[in-house]
Amino acid sequence: MDPHTALMWHGGQTAAAAQLYPAAPRPWLDLSTGISPWAWPVPVLGPKVWQTLPSPAALEQLELAAARAFGLNDAAQIAAVPGSDIAIRLLAQVLRAEDVAIIGQGYAGYRAAWPDARVLSFENARNAGLMICANPNNPDGVVTEAREIRQLHNIRIVDEAFADAMPEVSILPDRNGAIVLRSFGKFFGLAGVRLGFVIANKPVIRDLRRLLGDWPVSGPAIAIGTAAYCDSAWHGLQRHRLAQGSARLVALLQDHGLQDAGGTANFRLCRIPGHAPDSSDLFVHLCHSGILVRPFKDRPDQLRLGIPGTDADWARLDTALKAWSSSV
Repeated sequence: MDPHTALMWHGGQTAAAAQLYPAAPRPWLDLSTGISPWAWPVPVLGPKVWQTLPSPAALEQLELAAARAFGLNDAAQIAAVPGSDIAIRLLAQVLRAEDVAIIGQGYAGYRAAWPDARVLSFENARNAGLMICANPNNPDGVVTEAREIRQLHNIRIVDEAFADAMPEVSILPDRNGAIVLRSFGKFFGLAGVRLGFVIANKPVIRDLRRLLGDWPVSGPAIAIGTAAYCDSAWHGLQRHRLAQGSARLVALLQDHGLQDAGGTANFRLCRIPGHAPDSSDLFVHLCHSGILVRPFKDRPDQLRLGIPGTDADWARLDTALKAWSSSV
């Protein structure tokens, strides 16, 4: 078995990478997740947030703040969840669809929740009982026009995990019955909070709440999420620097002979042009440099890179890529 197989399931596995490459410099630079390197500044939370159970009123305020940030008028159609990954798995229980189509090769959690799903193009999935579409797609950033998604009449799950930085691609607020997933951690740079949202018709929200129980997310997650979604000035700053960082990453990759193969404001996908369709040499080289990026079993010629957050991180990636490009 390829020792890198574990690193192909999802990003963020620096501990596993460190075991494979014990001589790599520390700390590891993790560019494998697509999570923003700039985090919303979390305030000090008082002892009450940690010592008491989350109240229904506080949860309602969180969902209302998120609904407003997403352009929704009805907070009754939104449910907070402890991360969008668990929402995907719970929706598999709520919907219980048999003819399931996943659009393109994307997030591994879809396959985990629906192991019998077919991987199809958007056009070929129009008649599926349930269609799962990441928009923008991960890892290539392909965007399906909101108009095309709204026009369909089957059950649709639209995973907008990376849409907060690119709100123009969202099908919200006029989703026409589609179920929309939103991730808190990727845009706000706070993946450890484990917070996400499901926007759906009320019967789906009701069934989802039944599975989630009385305390679906923690008190600290509620407090942090409510304040962060109300901070609209920070949202604008974050979108600007993510867009700038994405463009800078494209230029850096091209400077070292790598081809930009798509992406979002949070990450870029690169391909090695003019070589055999195998990116493992570059992946291994970066690992030896203590830099973890995201390889793909189904895309052996491509790697996904998140955005470095500091000048030192940019310099470290530049140095590693320069050493690689000069050796090939």
